[in-house]
Amino acid sequence: MKLAITGKGGVGKTLLTALLTKEFSRHGYSVLAIDADPDTNLASALGFPNPDDITPISEMKELIEERTGVKPGQSGSMFKLNPKVDDIPDKYAQKHDGVRLMVMGKVKRGGSGCYCSENTLLQALMAHLLVTRNEVVLLDMAAGIEHLGRATAKSVDKLIVVVEPGKKSIETAFRIKKLAQDIGVVNIVAVGNKIRNAADKIFLTNSLPGFEFIGFIPYDTAIIDAEISGSQSLNASQPAMQEVSVIFTKLTS
Repeated sequence: MKLAITGKGGVGKTLLTALLTKEFSRHGYSVLAIDADPDTNLASALGFPNPDDITPISEMKELIEERTGVKPGQSGSMFKLNPKVDDIPDKYAQKHDGVRLMVMGKVKRGGSGCYCSENTLLQALMAHLLVTRNEVVLLDMAAGIEHLGRATAKSVDKLIVVVEPGKKSIETAFRIKKLAQDIGVVNIVAVGNKIRNAADKIFLTNSLPGFEFIGFIPYDTAIIDAEISGSQSLNASQPAMQEVSVIFTKLTS
């Protein structure tokens, strides 16, 4: 199963990714969590020690040169369009508490061609992860879908858009859905987060017609308190964990 999770910044997509990663792992699945968000907070959410010391794939200069034949940032050079990537997950994935994690890094932009080798490696690696790997892959993405291309989009079993009660979150959800459909992602669902009451549920479902909601995670100050104190926030909220269990059941059924 390949799941991509996205949404406006701050809606809680990284927390949902971490909770689902733990839930799949708890049920015996082989799970690989991918941090494709430039903010790279998934390692911290999963409780990895020293998360700031993890080097993103896009910043591994020697690896990029070895696989593409071009130094990162070097323009005007020929490089391999199909670099070898099948061994990268096993060699470079971080491991902690039964969970494996890879931090992809930024998809860089620019018209000079200076970032071709980095992007080529990332795109080839993402295609391998989503098309070839025989395991559960959970992809924590930014508000866009930069790490997905037409070649890999159809391998995503579900694109989960996380939304919170608010106009900007809803606007982002519609924009993500259109971009996703343009490249061939058709299985798009939504998860409501920071839900305070029944009125919040009604607001989201009425504001997002055409979206299938597979869960509503309740607002819980215990999660915020855990993040402020630096403690493990995944186990802070029993109601949130119960709802993620419901979401897991829907995804696996």
